[in-house]
Amino acid sequence: MSDLFRNPWPHTQHGFLDALRWKCGLGEKEDLAHPQAVQGAAWHAIDPHELQTIPAAGWQVYWLGHASFLLMGAGLRILIDPVFSDYCAPFPFHFPGLKRRVPPPLALRDLPPIDLILLTHSHYDHCDLPTLRHFPRNTRIIVAEGHRTWLMERGFANVIELPWWGGTIEGEITITATPAQHFTARGMNDRNRGHWCGWSIEGGGKRLWHAGDSGYCTVFREIGEQLGPFDLSMIPIGAYAPRWFMKPMHMNPHEAVQVFQDTRTQQAIAMHWGTFALTDEPPGEPPLLLEESLKQCGIPAEKFVAGAVGDRWELI
Repeated sequence: MSDLFRNPWPHTQHGFLDALRWKCGLGEKEDLAHPQAVQGAAWHAIDPHELQTIPAAGWQVYWLGHASFLLMGAGLRILIDPVFSDYCAPFPFHFPGLKRRVPPPLALRDLPPIDLILLTHSHYDHCDLPTLRHFPRNTRIIVAEGHRTWLMERGFANVIELPWWGGTIEGEITITATPAQHFTARGMNDRNRGHWCGWSIEGGGKRLWHAGDSGYCTVFREIGEQLGPFDLSMIPIGAYAPRWFMKPMHMNPHEAVQVFQDTRTQQAIAMHWGTFALTDEPPGEPPLLLEESLKQCGIPAEKFVAGAVGDRWELI
């Protein structure tokens, strides 16, 4: 069965045999910039009591690890790509390398009531069914186009899907699905049956953006022109090595800085690093390369931060 969704611009295509070459160490050899950076992201707990009150103005944004975030503002509590499981794989014990290296900053049971869940795509490190099944089945879920039926067949009753540039109004906020360069699959026979996206969230006097999973492409400039400038963006910096294989689907820190500039972002949080060891770079290398790239571009380090799991950012 042919793919339903494709990236509409040219890029290198990789398939199963390329993945096998990578895993067998047969691809192009690449040197690591910081092979000694083996420590993952720093961590601290979130006090569940501080999540009981939604800010009266602006937003509070918590990094829960990897690409998972809790956003509170405009009268809503929103989860993006929540993953609380110990493994981001279909058969955990067959993929020991995909075990979580940094725990979530609080237990699932300690989360406050959630109004809305946004899912960027169906990969296991972004769409975690055990986590989703913790919430009431009528919890509102917004997902990239092509995934609604799949989720509803698994018991989720309040699902809407959005195409790229499609939007919906939820309470006092507008949510828009933004393009990305990626792919989807949860098994051998469902590649690209659903789409992939990022999320623009406008409300409470602010504009926020979660980039989702993506390789670098020129569409980010268009996102900035149409929906920016963004007060706060969540941009991936990890899972980029080896570049011969990962470049079409995951940006590296240098490209993440370019995305920061393309989207006219004022403040960015680095994500998709330091929690799961998905690829070949050391877990602590992405922040070091990010720091170097920001310095080369003359951007103050505090404008694009690789923080600790459990950190909170406030937009007033």
